[in-house]
Order: sequence, then C-alpha cells, then structure tokens
Amino acid sequence: NQEALINLMQTTFVVPLILLKIILPLQPMFKTRVLIHLSICWCFFFGSVSFAQKTTTPSSKEVIFKMIKSIQDLERLKYSLKIVERGKKGFNHYESSVKLNRKPRKIYLYIKGIELLWVAGWNNNKAYVKPNSFPYVNLSLDPLGYLMRQDQHHTLNEMGVDYFGSVIEYIALKYGDKFDDYVTLAGEERINNRPCYKIIIDNKDFGYETYTVGDNESITSIARKLHISEYMILEVNPKLNDYFDILKKGQKLKVPNAYAKHVTLYIDQLYFLPISIKILDDKGLFEQYDYFFLQV
Repeated sequence: NQEALINLMQTTFVVPLILLKIILPLQPMFKTRVLIHLSICWCFFFGSVSFAQKTTTPSSKEVIFKMIKSIQDLERLKYSLKIVERGKKGFNHYESSVKLNRKPRKIYLYIKGIELLWVAGWNNNKAYVKPNSFPYVNLSLDPLGYLMRQDQHHTLNEMGVDYFGSVIEYIALKYGDKFDDYVTLAGEERINNRPCYKIIIDNKDFGYETYTVGDNESITSIARKLHISEYMILEVNPKLNDYFDILKKGQKLKVPNAYAKHVTLYIDQLYFLPISIKILDDKGLFEQYDYFFLQV
C-alpha cells in the first residue's frame, strides 16, 4: 500500500521519496505491480550512487601524503596561530598573526602590538623587531638566540607548516608497510570552523634510548638528525640548562625514540593543510598548535 511504500523510502533515500510522492497520485493510472517495480528500481539506483560516494572516502595514507604534497606546493600562507607548549613552570600560551612567503622566505609576525619581520639573507639573517611601545627602539635579534628562544619549543625557522610536514613525512615513511597499524583516519570533524579529516597517529613503541654525542653536535642538531623535539631532550636530561649547553663528544644523553607518543592531526579538506596539531608524550600534552583564518 501507499503508506508502506512511503515508509520504506523514508528509511532509505530522500530523493526516491520525493519522486514517489509525485508518482503516487497517479497510481490509478498504473498497476500496483508497475508502481512497486518503479520504487525498487529507484532504490537500487540511488543505493548504488550512495555506495559509490562512500567508497570515495580517502584512506589515512592518502590524506597524509596529500597533505605533505600540499605543504610542498605552498608558495605563501596567512593565518592566526594559537600555541600551547609545556614549559618549565607549566603550560605557556601564545597567540600571533602570521604572514609567510616561501621563495624568498619571509616571515611577518604580529604579537600583541609587536611586529617582527625576518627575510632570508637580509639584516644579517636577524629578525627585525618593532615593539611599537616605549622606549620605541627597534631591535635586530638572532632567531636562534636566547631572547627569542627562552622557554619555547621552536624557533622562527620552524614557523609555518613545513617543519611539521617534514616530521609527519618522516614518521609515515618510517612505518612503511606497517603504516595502517599506527595511523588511522578517525572520521571527519569541523575544527576551527573548517571541515577536516581527523588523523590519529598512535606510536605504541614510544620510549627512550641512550644517544652518544658525536663531533660538534648540539641539542638542536641532534634533534634534527633524529627527527625529535629538542625541548623534549632538555626535559629528560635535567643536567642540561638550555638549548645552548655545549655538548662533549662521547657524552651520553637520554632521547625519545620518536617525536611523539600520540598525535591528533586535523587536516583541512579544501587545502589539505594541517588546521590543528596536538602532540602527546608519556607525560600527557606536550604541545598544541591551532591555525585559524587560513589563507593560501
């Protein structure tokens, strides 16, 4: 009967339901069997379309490597950034507006009235800082120096998404055939007002190992070599005071065997760029970066 058919369509597909409601008033002109056949045909047709749409959902590997490709293809980027980083006295919170150009590499930051400009090869590769407040003295600061590093996890050189893109690429290639054992596409969510893919990286093998310092190595050079965080090296080696400690050849350091124990990564479905990056180690939250008002 008509009511049974309508209920069937409501529980399956919206479009056949609309068409069915158009056809039903014409039922006297058709035999009931013809009407039923039409309904079944529409169900199968739209069912196959729906199934096809579901199978187009990308895999976690496809999303990750498409993100890496998008990062590599970037020419410029503009966004607002919110940072949470674990520090010596708790969590540090920062906010800034960022404009970034890749070739030549230029970085402009606006942080609570302070403006900063860094251009590769300009101003002796120092950041030009305009405080816009008393005593109104502009400064030229080394991006790797103490004043600009202090208790922060990263330098100006890691601003943007290139650095994290390289870390994620290293992780993905390291897993190889076991990629799916560690990396999962956990659905789709709207984050920072953007539709995103949610990627979970669960490093079940996270731990610490002993590293022997080589010739002319620093905390930062070791971190880059091993694709880990230099701040995490500081945390697990209490005898180290800061990034500028001079290391001796043969010195033993405790280092993590990976950048993170757990990563939650949200990737924008339009730009395929990271919108939110949450990093955890064995102690809990280590760092989190959220990108807003992304413009490419």
